[in-house]
Amino acid sequence: MCQDYTNMNKACPKDSFPLPRIDQLVDATAGHELLSFMDAYSGYNKIFMHLTDREHTAFITDRGLYCYNVMPFGLKNAGATYQRLVNKIFAELIGTSMEST
Repeated sequence: MCQDYTNMNKACPKDSFPLPRIDQLVDATAGHELLSFMDAYSGYNKIFMHLTDREHTAFITDRGLYCYNVMPFGLKNAGATYQRLVNKIFAELIGTSMEST
């Protein structure tokens, strides 16, 4: 199933939170003995939608009306929202034992 969020994405302001630049992250790790990557490419689909925003993701099927409980693929600000959350979770480690933008 593919949900078209074109109109909703046009109505939402762009979240300009900076996304990581892989080349800068790799350069920042130069000289360290150990390097590990956390691949969370689609991690935003684990972020719960705010209750009042769920109705904006509603869609109809022949079996009823449904809405997403977690952030669906295709939302304009999914990447920025996810990066902001990851930075908040790892705030104490970023710059010491972890790199991020």
